[in-house]
Amino acid sequence: MPNNTSIISASPDVMGGTPVFAGTRVLVQTLLDYLKAGESIDDFLDGFPTVTREQVIAFLEEAGRNLVNLVA
Repeated sequence: MPNNTSIISASPDVMGGTPVFAGTRVLVQTLLDYLKAGESIDDFLDGFPTVTREQVIAFLEEAGRNLVNLVA
């Protein structure tokens, strides 16, 4: 994924350049950690209300497409 999209962004001025959901300071890795731990998207959104469901779904869809393209 590009470093800056409508879904995620990375800037040295925000969280040291670590990818975050665009318009927030919430690390994308935090979502992945929640899902890996068996938590739901709703649990994540409850904990991080600045991230929208649309951002989460768009991120997961894009990540899935990129993964499929890597192995295709």
